[in-house]
Amino acid sequence: MANLILEKQDLTYLQWSHVRSSSGTAGTFLKATSSLHGKKKYYKLSNFDSVKGIIGHECINEIIVDRLLTIFGIEHLEYELINADIEIEGTIYSTYLCASEDFKDRGESKIALDDYYRANAEKGESHYDFCKRQGWQEYIDTMIALDYLILNRDRHGANIEVLRNSRKHTLRIAPLFDHGVSLLYSCVNDDAAMNFDILADKPCNNFIGSFSCYDNLSLLPKDNLPLMGILKSYHKDIIFENLNGIISETFINKTLSISKAPPTALGRWAEPCKFVAINLGSRYIFV
Repeated sequence: MANLILEKQDLTYLQWSHVRSSSGTAGTFLKATSSLHGKKKYYKLSNFDSVKGIIGHECINEIIVDRLLTIFGIEHLEYELINADIEIEGTIYSTYLCASEDFKDRGESKIALDDYYRANAEKGESHYDFCKRQGWQEYIDTMIALDYLILNRDRHGANIEVLRNSRKHTLRIAPLFDHGVSLLYSCVNDDAAMNFDILADKPCNNFIGSFSCYDNLSLLPKDNLPLMGILKSYHKDIIFENLNGIISETFINKTLSISKAPPTALGRWAEPCKFVAINLGSRYIFV
């Protein structure tokens, strides 16, 4: 379960590198690394603007989705949310940032799925069929269902990774990671959050399938749907524990707004009147 460090930390020593946003939004996602006793740690900020400072809340989304995946029992990269002072180009900022450890085992190297596909796909083979041939269908189906639920707008081919160990001749797909550009990430203030249509189908930067997370549900096998576990009411407290004051009440209330789920969503919602959707920016189901 995602860990929160609420006591202010001094991380002004970190050196931040700029990674331009690939999600169509203005700003930059900054990343940094540190190494202590041979153990590497990776840090990333929410969306940063050189004039306005840190304007996003993607790091909070990482924690929300981390907790959701833990409840579902899905393997994923675990994040810490850290209250910290950082320095960027001589200016000190106080913010919450994400930290994670390396998910590679000793001796493993990583390659983006899109690069691995280009090197190994058969002629005319779709991205989805290629993953099925590699034995990764369950992983990909789970990812597709999850990305619909959280409205992940940024599952491009480098946000899915393949891990290889040449000496041991092993190959595996990396745990799910990088879910910041999801939920209400595009809402930069309370007014935008209030007006956000949580059930609208937004264009998404998907490597698998189409640019519609909703349309991608059609790829899933009807006889073996993923994420069949239904969330319980008490899971809301787990997912949002200690986030009051880090995100506004407006964001939390919007996230927890109640509406009916679309009747065709993932098939298991064929009788939507029996359920309500507690929407974490999208379509979670609680009883």
